Amino acid sequence: MPVKPDSVCAIVGAGPGNGAALAQKFAAAGHRVALLARERDRLAELATTLPGAAAYHCDVSSAESITAAFAAIEGEMGPVDTLIYNAGKGVWGDALSVTPQDFETAWRVNTFGAFLCAQRVLPAMIAAASGAIVFIGATASRRGGAQTAAFAAAKGGQRLLAESLARTYGPTGVHVALLVIDAVVDEPLARARLADRPADFFCAPADIADTALMLTRQKRSAWTFELEVRPCAEKW
Repeated sequence: MPVKPDSVCAIVGAGPGNGAALAQKFAAAGHRVALLARERDRLAELATTLPGAAAYHCDVSSAESITAAFAAIEGEMGPVDTLIYNAGKGVWGDALSVTPQDFETAWRVNTFGAFLCAQRVLPAMIAAASGAIVFIGATASRRGGAQTAAFAAAKGGQRLLAESLARTYGPTGVHVALLVIDAVVDEPLARARLADRPADFFCAPADIADTALMLTRQKRSAWTFELEVRPCAEKW
């Protein structure tokens, strides 16, 4: 599907790795890209390499910050017609080791922020009878591991939020999808921590971004809600 010349894609959580790969992929596909993260200055360099891109400060745990960021995007770039929610907070531990603050932080970043960002962009998408929202999920979106008391609760909540949005707003023309990454993403820190693993153990950010872009370009007669990606060597 061709991209409209004025199409605006907001990538929430546009830091290194997946975020940067998503930004590059959607910009190359013709979208004007709004990059959102807590550290706006770190995004500025990436924004200069992408045509029509702009960087915005956004703390997804804060409703006020989300409101301000999207108001600025709408004022400077126009309404958002594609939202990629890549913000995430991995909090590890069982129910006795995770603190209440840890649990709330995981929920705020993975679930609360996802809800607020979707709530902000949906009115314009509904009015246009088109648009796409993709949430970047994780293995914990579908099952709770022994050390994921906070993370799985947050990611599982995100998955159910996405499903509710898909069921509610799909009939209006808004495609909502969940992309579950069942893998270790190929980033420098992960490579250093798992230096003994072969290349095909990791999932490449550029390849993840390819799949996310594909989801936003599906035709209405064959939309996907939930899609998993994993490297060929991943045990599942």
